[in-house]
Amino acid sequence: MDVDFARWQMATSLAFHIVFACVGVAMPLLMVLAEIQWRRTGDAGWLALAKRWAKGTAVFFAVGAVSGTVLSFELGLLFPGFMAKAGALVGMPFSLEGFAFFTEAIFLGLYLYGWDKLRPAAHIGAGIVVAVSGLASAVFVTFVNAWMNAPRGFVLDHGALTQIDPVRAMGSPFALHEIPHTALAAYATTAFAVAGIHAWALRKRPGNVMHRRALRLAIAVAIPAALLQPLVGHFAGQQVAKYQPLKFAAIEDQPHTASHVAERLGPIAIPGMMSWLATEDPDALVIGLDVFPEHPDPIVHPMFRLMVGLGSLMALYAVLALWRLVRKRSLETRRWLLATIALAPAGLVCTEAGWIVTEVGRQPWTIYGVLKTAHAATPLTTMWLPFVTFTLIYLGLGAVVIATLARQVRETT
Repeated sequence: MDVDFARWQMATSLAFHIVFACVGVAMPLLMVLAEIQWRRTGDAGWLALAKRWAKGTAVFFAVGAVSGTVLSFELGLLFPGFMAKAGALVGMPFSLEGFAFFTEAIFLGLYLYGWDKLRPAAHIGAGIVVAVSGLASAVFVTFVNAWMNAPRGFVLDHGALTQIDPVRAMGSPFALHEIPHTALAAYATTAFAVAGIHAWALRKRPGNVMHRRALRLAIAVAIPAALLQPLVGHFAGQQVAKYQPLKFAAIEDQPHTASHVAERLGPIAIPGMMSWLATEDPDALVIGLDVFPEHPDPIVHPMFRLMVGLGSLMALYAVLALWRLVRKRSLETRRWLLATIALAPAGLVCTEAGWIVTEVGRQPWTIYGVLKTAHAATPLTTMWLPFVTFTLIYLGLGAVVIATLARQVRETT
């Protein structure tokens, strides 16, 4: 039971932190684009928007730094077996992530306090460094998760990892899909949330110039992210089917091994579709749950469906938005604004659901095929106490962030 509490504490911390990680990747891009528009046009409205977005970025960065620091301690305290076995392999990407984080912090400070002190090109450059560093930080952390899903760079000798090669470890095949999937999720999540907030503000103050510009800019970022994500997701499914057939069987809830397997969409079954999704061959063999002694958590399948369903809605929205922009039609009609508001939390829900699929679907392994979670977790007892304590802390921090951002939004409406 203490292993479960350790897992729940880690899961709660990650679920909280991933929100701030997404914003830390995407929000700097939006604020820099707004500033570039100001520098290009001289319109003070763009400057006001860039400064408001910069304030929001600072709030999320500050809380994200705290929650990320907690995670680094939790990894060693809650799962010392993982760090003992894998530290020499994951140390490099973690160190590079730390370098990216401090670079982001330094240049965010320059950006926030350099409006009147830096030359325009230097100020924009500082913002670009913040955006690139935020993305790099996510990339290096994702390298670690990719390695945990498909470990490389060592020789397993009677349970011990020998002939350590950290550079080869970063070449895990899962990195090919996890990195773009994570980056696109961050951009889509943040852009849809920002678009929803400004759509809501436009409902209250129709025609407001700042909110109109913010809505269009956020949608411009959301469109490519939402359209590319299904393509990357399809490739991710193929990688999972190849390297983690148990997880693939769990996400598809496929009980038996069979060929020419149909994909079920509610009451509709499309013959051969699941086999094609896994291998691009409609007649291919799909391994089912019946060949594995492990029983995956039943939450994996509904979370996968939730992620795919909401992701499909976001992609459909992106197609329609692109069509409206090409035809020079308004994005501020009543129905369109309501649709934008409704989809504002969709990216966040998709991200949380996808993280659950990735992490819970890998169980019972912490390092797939090498180290089980039960052997990686701390032997300490009474783990319920830190779990309850940190959950309350995160709820408190979340309430503070929501209150702070709500006040900023009210100031603009």
